[in-house]
Amino acid sequence: MMFYPQERMGLFIDGSNLYAAARALNFDIDYKRLLEVFANKGHLIRAFYYTALVEDQEYSPIRPLVDWLDYNGYTMVTKPTKEFTDAQGRRKIKGNMDIELAIDVMEMAEHLDHVVIFSGDGDFRRLVDAVQRKGVRVTVVSTVRSNPPMVADELRRQADNFIELCDLEDTVTRPMGVRSSQPDYDDEYLDNDDSSFEEE
Repeated sequence: MMFYPQERMGLFIDGSNLYAAARALNFDIDYKRLLEVFANKGHLIRAFYYTALVEDQEYSPIRPLVDWLDYNGYTMVTKPTKEFTDAQGRRKIKGNMDIELAIDVMEMAEHLDHVVIFSGDGDFRRLVDAVQRKGVRVTVVSTVRSNPPMVADELRRQADNFIELCDLEDTVTRPMGVRSSQPDYDDEYLDNDDSSFEEE
């Protein structure tokens, strides 16, 4: 893995995509440990976490995590979800954060040497290409070991580095039997199209 101590680095975490990838691999991300791991690899400027929130609900299962991340070193970027009914008449919730993530990466690029994107979404290939042309190196974190793989082949090829999420398991998951201050949230917290790289 090519990281340099003097590099200015930014993390851009597509929350639902990373959650789906970790769930596919059967582990829980410990976000405090994840921050520490990457802070030790370079000069971490900022860590952004993107997620859509269901509004008008008495209890949002992801709200405790969002609040916790906000107090524990992450810059939270949220927006309300949209609700719709699919062709089979099922109620679906959509909360795509691709545009927000892409704008932040482009705006931050001049202040960074290395962008780390936690997502396997193939839509980000053009973003990675644009940032690389500004002289910024890009690492993508996702998994090919799930079935189906969670990272688009074209995104993986475009990135300067690809980190297999499985390879981070020992350093970024919650150790068994150790209590964490990080709250849990329900499995089906958001049913959207961010959790895979398939085209809409």
